[in-house]
Order: sequence, then C-alpha cells, then structure tokens
Amino acid sequence: MTAKSIAFKQKAIGLDYEACLAANGLLKHDPVHRGFNIVSRLGDGVLWYAIILSLPLLIPEDGPLLAVLMTLIGLLNVYVYKRIKKSLARPRPFMIYPAIQKGTRVLDEYSFPSGHTLHAVTFSIILSAYNPLLASVLVPFALATGLSRVVLGVHFPSDVLVGAFIGIVHGSLAILLLTWLNLI
Repeated sequence: MTAKSIAFKQKAIGLDYEACLAANGLLKHDPVHRGFNIVSRLGDGVLWYAIILSLPLLIPEDGPLLAVLMTLIGLLNVYVYKRIKKSLARPRPFMIYPAIQKGTRVLDEYSFPSGHTLHAVTFSIILSAYNPLLASVLVPFALATGLSRVVLGVHFPSDVLVGAFIGIVHGSLAILLLTWLNLI
C-alpha cells in the first residue's frame, strides 16, 4: 500500500467515525431515540415478513409470485451480506469507539454492510416498481432505516452506503425479473 492510499484510507475512516459520532449524538433526544429504534425494529424483518405474507391476500392475481420473488431476493440479500460480513469482520462502531453509544440491539457481531439498509432498499425498489404509489411511503422508510442504523451507533455511514448500493443492484435484478414475468 502506498503512503497516498494509506492517507486516503485514514481520512475515510476518520470521516466515517466523525459522521457516525455526530449522528449518534442525536440519541440524547429521547423522541429521536425512540423513533429510530422503532424504524430499526421494523427493519429487523417484521415489516418485510408481514408484507410478503400478505401479498397473496392483498393481490390475489400477482401477489403469490411477487411474494416468492421477494423471498428469493431476500435470501440472496442474506447470503451476500453474511458472506461479506464474515469475510471482512468489521466491528460495529460502538464496539471500537467508547464515545459511540449502542442505541438498540444488534442481530450479529459485524457492521459491514448494513443488512437492514440492504433489505429496505431492495424491497422498496421491488414494491415501488410493482406499484409506484408505494414509493412515497417506502423510499422515506428506506432512508430512515439507513439513518437509524448510524444514529443508533450500530453502523458506520459507509456500511449503510454499501448496503444501499447492494440493495439497488438486487432491486434492479428483481425489476428485470418482474418485467420478464410481466408483473410490471
């Protein structure tokens, strides 16, 4: 590694930490803490499982196939982010920086990438492609999910950005499948 690349990496790590620390400072406001905790808990899977399970009931014609597609893409999400997390083993912010407080429970040990953000972005893309009216609710929820992970001290901003990027890729793949299946 060159001196220039080391300096760039150190600068990026510093910016990631500073942004995480600033966002985490919002936890001192109880309504903010409670609100982001709710968003984060919904992102644990509860919201997505409920939506997937209800699709066949709400949309009898397309819902079953849409539910299967979302389940398969969700499994791809889990496979990809678990492989990345295991191979990189990046500790969570609160684990390495005492100034960052953990504001919620965590589902696993590692930080990179954010699985909550990955799922929120992927599923928001799929559902918004199927019904564009849903974007007005799902896009803000996906943004709040990513932000909640940083505010709650369990992810760095770079974890969220990479999770969102992978979510965009997987969501785009799902749109291709939806188009091929004539669902959009």
